[in-house]
Amino acid sequence: MIGNITLGQYVPGNSILHRLDPRTKIIWTGLLMVATFMINTWQEYVMMGALTIVLLIVSGIPIKQTLKGLKPLLFILAITALLNIFLTSGTPVLIIGPVKMTHEGIISAIKLFFRLVMLVITASLMTLTTTPMTMTDGIEKLLKPLERIGVPAHEIAMMMSIALRFIPTLMEETERIMKAQASRGADFDTGSIFSRIKSFIPVLVPLFVSAFKRADELAEAMESRCYHGGKGRTRLKSIHFTYLDGMVTIVGLLYLVLLLGIRFIK
Repeated sequence: MIGNITLGQYVPGNSILHRLDPRTKIIWTGLLMVATFMINTWQEYVMMGALTIVLLIVSGIPIKQTLKGLKPLLFILAITALLNIFLTSGTPVLIIGPVKMTHEGIISAIKLFFRLVMLVITASLMTLTTTPMTMTDGIEKLLKPLERIGVPAHEIAMMMSIALRFIPTLMEETERIMKAQASRGADFDTGSIFSRIKSFIPVLVPLFVSAFKRADELAEAMESRCYHGGKGRTRLKSIHFTYLDGMVTIVGLLYLVLLLGIRFIK
């Protein structure tokens, strides 16, 4: 299970994506996600897919490791694809009683599949190439102007960083508890869906207890180190924009203009 969760994990490296300022990666991740929802034509899908593949190659992270993040979403992908295929109105391709499969539904399901795949890969690349501490500094810097209206930028950044950091830890804890329960006779693989859900109750209870215990230990550790928020806090390494960030931003903007301008080019 832990191997299939890429969100929150960091893979050390010296690629272009690793060297980018975290603010650049956060902003561009958001822009690429918005662009992924805006594309509609096949030409735009091909261009967006090509950009995603280029980012995978440039990151230096094994493609197999990045694609593992799709495994937990396979069930959701299958359900949404079926709903699109059978509930989208259009030209019938196959009719089974009151249910009909339409050509427009198939096209919509294929587009939705590639869209979700690109979204997951884009989000995974940001966390795989950015350390939790650097991510915290980037989010705090981006939210810094909002402090004038009372937004606690440092606290929000810290909470988001801790949440991302503990996703792999909680998944590992879940796997450990499931193995312990399985050794005591628990069955998670057979029976109806309701019996399987019921069998997870002995897993959820100790998982919640462990999560609260970890949160309490983290709070005590921060207090013992005299942590009092971001006021007056110094950093060992300060983040700053570089020439590389500027070049990536310029190239990215040109590519997005071309990507979203295809539909207007006749």
